[in-house]
Amino acid sequence: MVLALVSVLIFGLTGYGWSTFQDLQNGLSTADVIGFSAPDGATDILLVGNDSRTDAQGNPLPAEVLARLRASDNEGELTDSMILVRIPNDGSKAVAISLPRDLYVEIPDGFGQHKLNSAYARGKGDAAAQLIGEGADPATVHSESISAGRKLLLQTVEDLTGVGIDHYAELNLLGFALLTEAVGGVQVCLRAPVKEQASGANFPAGPQTISGPDALAFVRQRNGLPRGDLDRVVRQQVFLASFADQVLSTGTLANPSRIRELIDATKQSLALDEDFNVLDFASRIQGIAAGHVEFMTVPLLGEANSESDGYVLEVDPAAVRSFAAAAVLPRPATEPGAPPTSRTTVEVLNASGVTGLAATISRQLTEQGFDAGRVANSDPRAVSLVRYPTGEVDAARAVAAALEGLPTEEDPNLPAGVVRVYLGEDYSGRGAEWVASQRLPRSEGRFATHTAAGPFRAAPAPAPPLVASNVPCVD
Repeated sequence: MVLALVSVLIFGLTGYGWSTFQDLQNGLSTADVIGFSAPDGATDILLVGNDSRTDAQGNPLPAEVLARLRASDNEGELTDSMILVRIPNDGSKAVAISLPRDLYVEIPDGFGQHKLNSAYARGKGDAAAQLIGEGADPATVHSESISAGRKLLLQTVEDLTGVGIDHYAELNLLGFALLTEAVGGVQVCLRAPVKEQASGANFPAGPQTISGPDALAFVRQRNGLPRGDLDRVVRQQVFLASFADQVLSTGTLANPSRIRELIDATKQSLALDEDFNVLDFASRIQGIAAGHVEFMTVPLLGEANSESDGYVLEVDPAAVRSFAAAAVLPRPATEPGAPPTSRTTVEVLNASGVTGLAATISRQLTEQGFDAGRVANSDPRAVSLVRYPTGEVDAARAVAAALEGLPTEEDPNLPAGVVRVYLGEDYSGRGAEWVASQRLPRSEGRFATHTAAGPFRAAPAPAPPLVASNVPCVD
């Protein structure tokens, strides 16, 4: 949403345009969140959807507003939507990586392993208790505990993804509804009609334009969906993809009245980090088209139940870090599937424990123009990898792209012309259906004791990235 909103500022900063920009920049709520972030070739933004029943300034929403949003008056402190946006420094594309709320992760500062969406509340609650014990006034407790919650969430995401986050943007329930109304609604498409009481979702099948409380219900519904919260993540992705497509492709933001509505909605609902310069950011991403905005989800190991948190989604942090890094790698000189300029022999080593996976991948690479090399098993490893001999990084990138974006690493011991692929437990590229169908349930580790909800279940093979210019129908 930040991507869509700030693009309006490029239409010209004289007269009305400059006044509009100053009004927005001066009216934004800011947060002291970001620490040092080492350059990594991309601008990285953590987008957070907060379930809080307050506005951007922390004021409680009136009862009539909550009723219109179909939200109860309980004070939610859970960050139920988290998306890591990565934009390479050349401004050529944007990749939005969803982080499901139920990811079972290590929360820093001694909190241990819990669901990702609890990090904000844990940091906020711990800081508030300490400040109250020190005799701080209520205003100080409120502002500083919120800052602590945001910082702990940001640090948790950085540790999980290995990405140094440059900016933070937090949107509340009211803001989401207002922004969707400000752009005149967003088109979505459902495969079947939906009527679900908890979220207030009530939609016919087929394409339709929704906004306000209806849009909020669309992205919040999880009851009645085949995969629960995972399908809610899909809902959020297709909605934001459609939003981006509408704004970036149809010139919505060239309409002065729409601009004013967006400005007013943003000031009520969006909190940014203190160093987020809207104008500078807008100038660097103005070349992004809808077809260059992709939405994807971090790789998952599967579903399980923890003793403390109940239903959770298990992840391998090393695999998540590799996935996040690969999302912004430059595209290879040749398109995926096309033979590289010089012949490359590809060895495929199966380190996943899934019978037949290496042979399947080797056959697919041969069909794409690579020469088949050795196919064998390897010692188990969590993270997939493509290794290449000195000076042949382009060949490795072509292979990695053909497998939908694996990390690469130089290996001076490899002979010239040979690239070696290690298929780890995290592999989710071509042929990944083997992983989903043949991975065995775990019998040891931190989920050794399961509750009545059942044992560990392997995650399904991930869907291909969703592109903003091609939004599908969903459940």
